[in-house]
Amino acid sequence: MKSNQITEADIIKLVPAFYARVRQDAVLGPIFDGAVEDWPHHLEKLQAFWSSVMLTSGRYKGQPMVAHVRHERHMTSENFGRWLDLWKQTSEEILSPELAASVQDKAARIAESLQLGVQFYRERHTA
Repeated sequence: MKSNQITEADIIKLVPAFYARVRQDAVLGPIFDGAVEDWPHHLEKLQAFWSSVMLTSGRYKGQPMVAHVRHERHMTSENFGRWLDLWKQTSEEILSPELAASVQDKAARIAESLQLGVQFYRERHTA
């Protein structure tokens, strides 16, 4: 019987599959490949991030806003939309419908928060 709670095993399958798709994407691939120097290390960090977000594991110790502001010129609503579309496709292929909906909802809220943070940064640094 499938659990209605995402597991570490689900995250370990989802995150690399998703970022493999991102890296193949004509728009997002070059952006991410230009921003990430060590993909294995980055995937471990992203798995820890999603574990912390979905399971409150506390494994992630980074600052996602700082990391994204560093690449703010690529932080457009179109790119976030594309990222969310790929996340939706990948999560629906790997997870049950309930779990996919749960990670999609969380990703949408994270994307909104990051976009607001980047917008705030832009407004403070262009004034």
